[in-house]
Amino acid sequence: MDYRIERDSMGEMRVPADRYWGAQTQRSFQNFKIGGERMPMEIVRAFGILKKAAAIANHRIQPQRMTDARLAAISAACDEVIAGKLDDHFPLVVWQTGSGTQSNMNANEVIANRGNEIAGEKLLHPNDDVNMSQSSNDTFPTAMHIASVLAIEDALIPEMDRFIETLKRLEAENEGIVKSGRTHLQDATPIRFSQEILGWRGLVEAPREMLLSALPQLKKLALGGTAVGTGLNAPAGFDAEVAGVVSELTGKAFVTDENKFHALTAKDALVFAHGAMKALAANMMKIANDVRWLASGPRCGLGEIRIPENEPGSSIMPGKVNPTQCEAMTMVAVQVMGNDAAVGIAASQGNFQLNVFMPVLIHNFLQSARLLADGLRSFNDNCVSGITADREKMAHNLHNSLMLVTALNPYIGYDNAARTAKLAFRENISLKEACVKLGFLSAERFDEVFHPEEMA
Repeated sequence: MDYRIERDSMGEMRVPADRYWGAQTQRSFQNFKIGGERMPMEIVRAFGILKKAAAIANHRIQPQRMTDARLAAISAACDEVIAGKLDDHFPLVVWQTGSGTQSNMNANEVIANRGNEIAGEKLLHPNDDVNMSQSSNDTFPTAMHIASVLAIEDALIPEMDRFIETLKRLEAENEGIVKSGRTHLQDATPIRFSQEILGWRGLVEAPREMLLSALPQLKKLALGGTAVGTGLNAPAGFDAEVAGVVSELTGKAFVTDENKFHALTAKDALVFAHGAMKALAANMMKIANDVRWLASGPRCGLGEIRIPENEPGSSIMPGKVNPTQCEAMTMVAVQVMGNDAAVGIAASQGNFQLNVFMPVLIHNFLQSARLLADGLRSFNDNCVSGITADREKMAHNLHNSLMLVTALNPYIGYDNAARTAKLAFRENISLKEACVKLGFLSAERFDEVFHPEEMA
């Protein structure tokens, strides 16, 4: 491999000749060979956005330092970072300094070296130009918030909306079908299948509202606080200007956080937002479990719905088909619930003027958003959109449910209704036969008052 010599404040480093990163990135690459989890590419893209925004803001405020030529070179390099063209030049792992300093320098070095190449001259310095008016301590939290907002608004919520639309369609298609309800895994009073699906829809709509309520706090940016929140070495008005430019570049309404001391140390906005994702994960666990229970069988289970058959389910049992999409969705839910613990603990580690658990926090946060978006898409497209009701099985289960006896409460009382249900179960006879046998109602009167479909 060919190398070139790069220099930083600690001396010289050999860097692969075909990579844009510099000495500080190389030091981190060599010193933190831990795991294989690279810094999320969503964070890399966010750095491209914020570095371009910072250059534009600096050019507007102090054009004598951020010249037209420097701005053009930085912007061109940042556009390539945002487009994903330079992903191979961001090799650092999550398990590095807790401030994300080395990933900030990775961005500075790549943008500077690529910008110089574009400009055809050594025009940019990673610290003096690309990092102008910034610190790792305010850029990394800013990248976290930008990446989180984009992940939620552009990836997760659209998949939630698609899932909601599928459920609305299923509600309409199954209107009028009455089936047995279940509580405590036991037979309960009847419910329309459309009502059961309506309940599923609410399990997605509620956390969607929670996520939306979290976005205003995530749209507050730390940029401009520099090292400890005081804004040292950043010109007056830079924080508001750069937030405005980030908004222009992303189409999202970002603002500067007025309390930079809070912005550098606290990660409560991310904890709150991840709590909404955890709520979604918990609800998707319930939906996926409902679907696989209702589809269980095909002959020895509930079998009230049919789901798409996507692949063989067994290497030994011919013809077996399993609810694999449900299983994948529930595993996603488990991972997100586990991630929530890491996010919360990491956010609690804000010592004095800086939180130093930011890489692991954002790694887990973005993984949750990514898994939920992908999981919803897969579950929706490969399972839920193809659900059909087995009307015959639903009707059979409904009319064999002993809890239909609840409809008799107003006519024979709770205690007599209970006696009727117990006799019917004990002697394996119908509720009508039991009620007549006990002398509570005549056969004709029973038929007059007993209408299971009307109970829903």
